[in-house]
Amino acid sequence: MGLIAVVTVMASLSAGIPYGTAAAATHATAAQDTATRSVTTRSVAARGAGAAEGKDPTTLTELRRQAQQAYQGIEDATKVLKSRQKRFESSQKQLVAKLTQLQTASQQLSKLRKPLSDLIQVIYQDPAMSGISPFSASGDDSGALRAMSDLDYLANARNTVLTDAARLQRRQERLAGEAQELRAANLLQEAQLDAEIKMLRQRSSKLVKSLTKALVKLGVKLGKANKNGCDPTRVGIAEQYPNGLLPQSILCPLPQRGEELRADAAIAFADLNLAYQKRFGKPICVSDSYRSLGEQQAVYYRRPGFAATPGKSNHGLGLAVDLCGGIQIFRSAEFNWLEENGKRFGWIHPDWAYRSPFEPWHWEYDPQVGSLL
Repeated sequence: MGLIAVVTVMASLSAGIPYGTAAAATHATAAQDTATRSVTTRSVAARGAGAAEGKDPTTLTELRRQAQQAYQGIEDATKVLKSRQKRFESSQKQLVAKLTQLQTASQQLSKLRKPLSDLIQVIYQDPAMSGISPFSASGDDSGALRAMSDLDYLANARNTVLTDAARLQRRQERLAGEAQELRAANLLQEAQLDAEIKMLRQRSSKLVKSLTKALVKLGVKLGKANKNGCDPTRVGIAEQYPNGLLPQSILCPLPQRGEELRADAAIAFADLNLAYQKRFGKPICVSDSYRSLGEQQAVYYRRPGFAATPGKSNHGLGLAVDLCGGIQIFRSAEFNWLEENGKRFGWIHPDWAYRSPFEPWHWEYDPQVGSLL
């Protein structure tokens, strides 16, 4: 049975079938993987759990934060899975090498058996060695003594071969057992991790839908490019595009018609707009938001010295707005309120805009500040 198990292991490996933790050759590796998975699972499960253990999110900012956390949890879990698979691949090579060594040892054992088998065959076929005739025949006893010596040698050699064979078979059985046990443990761990990823995806999708629904209630008009809603989990994808060349699927409309920003910034701005409207009885006035590369070039040539070089502006990242309605007036009530309250929503007036060039109307969304909300 042990040899059959080894043959099964070798067949699956040589056929290229993924063998999971059968790749790990020792119980110590299994224990280490289990411990690592346990710690990482707790870390991943903690991400995105958010309101699952407390109150349901009541603000756009909280919805956005939890959606991004859930998505980050997906990324973390995926990284853990990929990292473990790499370790398995490395350990699998070690296991294949060890099984190859065992196969070589089996061949060597067969070579050891052959001369012994040949000698037994010769003696068996020698009529002089049949029965007890060598010991009962009269005459010189040297032949009988020689036969007895050969029999002693055969017995000792047989015992040695049997001992080596038994040791090799026990080793093969132990290795095959460890491989099967580790493979089963890995399948269980990967199934658990896959279930966690699925749960996080479902939670992230649910939160994005809630966000989109809340934004629509606020008057945000979603176009065909936003068929999946305003999804803040696509921030990582947005960062892969050049400044001023963000696709419409990455952008999210603002309540102010014709204006749009990157999804996380747009959601935070919509939440800020609610607070502003509660304070001043009117929505925030927006004169400009995301600018394509072409639009930034037009502004740069129209207002030299007052616009960033095309490809360098935060407007091109979907993270900046130019405001009006009183906010553009330095130290107005609107400006002061936004300066005092903007950070609660991730929006700041950058240091350079206080001095050079002086732009009280320019405000930016800071993802690092926003992630702390």
